[in-house]
Amino acid sequence: MESPVAQKLEAILNLQNIDSRLDAIFKVRGALPEEVQDLEDEIIGYETRLSKFNSDISATEDEIKKHKDAIKESEKLIKKYQDQQMNVRNNREYDAITKELELQDLEIQVSKKKIAEAQIRIEEKQKDIADLNEILKDRQNDLDQKKGELDTIVSESETEEKKLRNEREKAAKKVEDRLIKSYDKIRNNAKNGLAVVLVKRGACGGCFNIVPPQRQAEIRERKKIIVCEHCGRILAGVEDEIVEEPTPKRKRSKA
Repeated sequence: MESPVAQKLEAILNLQNIDSRLDAIFKVRGALPEEVQDLEDEIIGYETRLSKFNSDISATEDEIKKHKDAIKESEKLIKKYQDQQMNVRNNREYDAITKELELQDLEIQVSKKKIAEAQIRIEEKQKDIADLNEILKDRQNDLDQKKGELDTIVSESETEEKKLRNEREKAAKKVEDRLIKSYDKIRNNAKNGLAVVLVKRGACGGCFNIVPPQRQAEIRERKKIIVCEHCGRILAGVEDEIVEEPTPKRKRSKA
């Protein structure tokens, strides 16, 4: 009957084998998932900028409307002061009305100048929007292409991936929480995703550093969980080398 430690090692090694098969599936997809995500994020950024540009244009159009309303109000006042100017009783009243007329005329000129400046800003924003729409169109085409490639690859391995995920879920339940946490931590820090390895040809199957014979003997006993002193990976067992016996030489017959 296997010891509790041996059972733990078998369970964690089985989990590693499943994860390695999943890793192989994801490796085929390459950088496509990240590229798709990056493009989606980039497009969201462009759409946010477009929304901001359109809001700026809307605000500027409101500003133009206010200036146009101000011009209309000044024109009404000018007509009013012109009518009053026809009925002044002395030079002081005439001069006062003349100043008001000049002031309103100046207000109109300022409003017209601000309208012109605002229209220039709108034209610049519209150009930015047109340029951004072209970029957005290109990025969307890139996204559609890469998503199509990714969908094709995913569909080819979808059944296998689903099967492995179900197997992984069952396998993970057989590993205690403390060991799972250690496994996940080691795996996340390992470039090749290997957290549990065998000793092969006298070396760690993860970092390939030599494992001393005494250490190998302890690993074979499976009385405690042992990790590689160089990389920290769990050493689940020692893979026995198959030594081929030399073929005996045929004796040459004497003549």
